[in-house]
Amino acid sequence: MINKRLLIKNLLAHNDENSFYDKKRKIDISEKEGKAKFLKHICALSNSNPNNNSFIVIGVEDEDNTIIGVDFFDDSKIQNLINAYLTHPPIVQYENIPFPHLPDDKVVGLVTIRANNKITSLKKNIWKYYGGSVFFRDGSISMPKVFDITLKDVNSKIVEAIENHAQNNIEYTLNGVFDFLKKRKDYHPEYRVFKEYFVICWAGQKKVVKDKTYFSRVDIELINEQVRLFFSELDEVAITITDDAFNIIEYVHLGLQNSYSYYPLEETNISFNENASYQIHTKLLFKPPLFDKKVLHHIYNSNNAIFNKLKKGLTLSKNEHADLKNLPATYLICYLNDFPQALNKLHDIKPYLKNYSEDIYQLYKESLRILRKVKYS
Repeated sequence: MINKRLLIKNLLAHNDENSFYDKKRKIDISEKEGKAKFLKHICALSNSNPNNNSFIVIGVEDEDNTIIGVDFFDDSKIQNLINAYLTHPPIVQYENIPFPHLPDDKVVGLVTIRANNKITSLKKNIWKYYGGSVFFRDGSISMPKVFDITLKDVNSKIVEAIENHAQNNIEYTLNGVFDFLKKRKDYHPEYRVFKEYFVICWAGQKKVVKDKTYFSRVDIELINEQVRLFFSELDEVAITITDDAFNIIEYVHLGLQNSYSYYPLEETNISFNENASYQIHTKLLFKPPLFDKKVLHHIYNSNNAIFNKLKKGLTLSKNEHADLKNLPATYLICYLNDFPQALNKLHDIKPYLKNYSEDIYQLYKESLRILRKVKYS
């Protein structure tokens, strides 16, 4: 089993960006440009490595390989995006890898691309790239290619050696458990061994409601691979454990006018097998809450008025500041209740919220995360 933290270290230590490896400071697939560039790199790496894995490491400075980290990214539906835009799509996995020196809310993103030995191309236009375009890696750059399109295997031995040097062992596993228990000691950390092989650690603030236990500020890691499976400071999570599986149901807090409820968002089931393998299955549970259209019109117009004041640089009143905290979620609710223009507003307001308050910007990112899961399901 590969220790993903070691894999990242080996990639950074021994290789410049090349035909099987790329690194990014960050990615943004919420915008068309960012989505298009991400798809281009996936396409190019898949075509340049038809018989072995390729990798993108996210959260690294380009000049000196300093690991700065990025936000936890739990988009389990990223394969749906790949399938929607690419012909002969590779299998793509995005994993969140914790590093000890990073803050709790930061990880390094590891994208693993497993090609299918067929030429991958864009299915349709996106941003400035045309449907039918084929990309390959030329050194550290993803370039279009319009002639002599052949797949060549030149990296299998190199990639195999890098992965072999990143194999896990009992020392790394024990150190991972001890590090987690020490780091999360304020949130009642626990661990569980599955099938005498896999170790999951988790922590969170526990509360009991009607004989049911929920957790907030949740952190869950698969220690064998040094992969963070779940992280959230905002949502409520229910955890169920059996001899064979670790199950997570995530709830989101949504509502209007001081009337809020918890809605199930997604279920993640991690099942462990006797042959030292495991599977992760996710199921979207979210059903958008429906509200009175007259109330939503009022809230939508109030949001627009606050947005206009932000654009003009005007000072918000105390009540408007309070409403601003709910603005991302209420724009999202409006969109989910057939206000299509609310989606554009939600995207357009991003830079203003980012400059206004870090706390409100975190709430904004939470709304986008819900939207992303719903959109690609």
